[in-house]
Amino acid sequence: MVISHQIFGSKGAFVAKENNIKIGEMTYSKLGDDKIIIDHTQVGVDQKGKGIGMLLLDKVVEMARKEQVKIIPLCPFAAAMFRKHTNIQDVLSN
Repeated sequence: MVISHQIFGSKGAFVAKENNIKIGEMTYSKLGDDKIIIDHTQVGVDQKGKGIGMLLLDKVVEMARKEQVKIIPLCPFAAAMFRKHTNIQDVLSN
């Protein structure tokens, strides 16, 4: 699996591909210079339960730490993972 980061102006996405076929995606929007909003996570039906969503979230968290931005998880999946995993809450926006 390969996860790439795509940027489209003030929006971005982390896309997971396997054999050059998209199997998952997490999208975000920038909110000023210090915050991003995770607005959507999608994983292929045949890929559910393989941890792809969490791998995508890990990439977003890694980017947030590197760029020193906080995350607002509007996506239900991302919000649930932030509640569950305390080790990523350092990038969670108040």
